[in-house]
Amino acid sequence: MDIEHAKEFLRNIFRGGLSNKQKTLTTISFAWIILIGFLTWRNGLASSTFDKSFRWDEWIWFGVVPATAPYLFYFIWKKRD
Repeated sequence: MDIEHAKEFLRNIFRGGLSNKQKTLTTISFAWIILIGFLTWRNGLASSTFDKSFRWDEWIWFGVVPATAPYLFYFIWKKRD
């Protein structure tokens, strides 16, 4: 994986230079991370135990990792120009 391509992708996100397909996929990924964060928070509040804290490990493994894995696979398997 080339770090420069990842940096350029992040620059394009913040500059608004993404195609419609890239915008859609990035929005879905961010929405997934936020949804899983909300569900993790809500599940922690509904827990019957005394500990009502946010479970960061669940959020990372079920929210962040599945949302970023497709981008990692894309950068790994992308054909070189």
